[in-house]
Amino acid sequence: MGKLTRRARAKADYYAYSAAREWPVAASGIGVVLGAATILPSAIGIVLSVLALALGTATFVRDLRLLRARWAGFEFSAIAAPFPTAELPPPPAYPGAKYLAVPARGTALVSDPIDEALSAGNFRIAVSEEPYRLPPKLKATAPHVLPLRAKGRVLFNGPIVGMRGEPLPAAGAAPAPIRLHRARFFDAVCSNELATLRITRKDTGEEYDLRREELADSSGSLRTLASSELADLVGVSTIAFTSDGKLVVVLQSRRNSASAMLLAPSGSGSLEPQDLDTADGGRRRMLHTAVIAGMERELREETGVLPGEIVSTRLTGFARWMERGAKPEFFGITELSVDGDTLRTRRTRGAEKLFSEGANVLDVDLAALGEELSAGTAVAEASTLPARVRDDASLPLLLCLRAAALRRTLHH
Repeated sequence: MGKLTRRARAKADYYAYSAAREWPVAASGIGVVLGAATILPSAIGIVLSVLALALGTATFVRDLRLLRARWAGFEFSAIAAPFPTAELPPPPAYPGAKYLAVPARGTALVSDPIDEALSAGNFRIAVSEEPYRLPPKLKATAPHVLPLRAKGRVLFNGPIVGMRGEPLPAAGAAPAPIRLHRARFFDAVCSNELATLRITRKDTGEEYDLRREELADSSGSLRTLASSELADLVGVSTIAFTSDGKLVVVLQSRRNSASAMLLAPSGSGSLEPQDLDTADGGRRRMLHTAVIAGMERELREETGVLPGEIVSTRLTGFARWMERGAKPEFFGITELSVDGDTLRTRRTRGAEKLFSEGANVLDVDLAALGEELSAGTAVAEASTLPARVRDDASLPLLLCLRAAALRRTLHH
């Protein structure tokens, strides 16, 4: 019954999200029902009710035809080509930024100076009082995008946190607070996730490419998060090592909206509003504490790790995932007090059963990986990684390993 309930919830989230944007049609439908229900056994009542029913039916049919015309007015096609990094230079404000492209996994914008600045842990956050709202130009395609993305997957319209601002190194004075905003997962699906789709209006042939329209600023460079109009949900991923030195990985199921059937970090997902609150009901003020809270929550949910088995988590890196609308991603590394054999016996619970095929442990030498990366080897080609990781690792897992290995090399 648990899986059936979760599937029903996912469907309810989809229909509620769509209905909220097409409420006139729903209102007409309700009018038809009410008109039929008011038919009384009297001549006048029957006449009036029949008229009301006829008018309501005519309006409802008209609205349905208009709705169908609007929904049929767009054509969607997947963009199979690699992300065009040469056409979209990194923001000038990002020091030492470069693109990392991993075939069949994705493209990320990374910056080693930003990663170094994150380790200092001095970025404050400020949460906007107003929730995120889709721009009008993206609302029009929302009814199409959700069915496309939901096909073969289970999507919940859960609460998420988006980001407006950059964790950039600052000389001298403390950096300004990074603005966060509350949103829903479907907001991200209907904004950031359009980056892999080409949208064409059937009546005019006009094409809408989010990469060109939304990701590029007036100078042709990638927009900063501060100037973006997308939901920009914050990704949080951590790699956990057991007490006997094993790396914990999670095999994602085919129902995942991203990186399906690939190896994911030990804990990986999106920052949620609950991660912004402390255990005593207070509000977190620092970026690293909020992000680490999200990482550890995802770790517990996806591997069955208990709160008391987490020794420590530290932030190691930041990137922007280009195929997902250049959304922000944070990476960390977690030390556990439980060994690999014990962790293998744990089972995921609740909704995570739909998205995870289970956790496993692997041998990874971060020190050796760091030396190889420092010598110029691409992380997806590193011989010090197990073949299974090179072949099946998701982009977040590869970026987690890269950030942790490089930070270890720099600090030893």
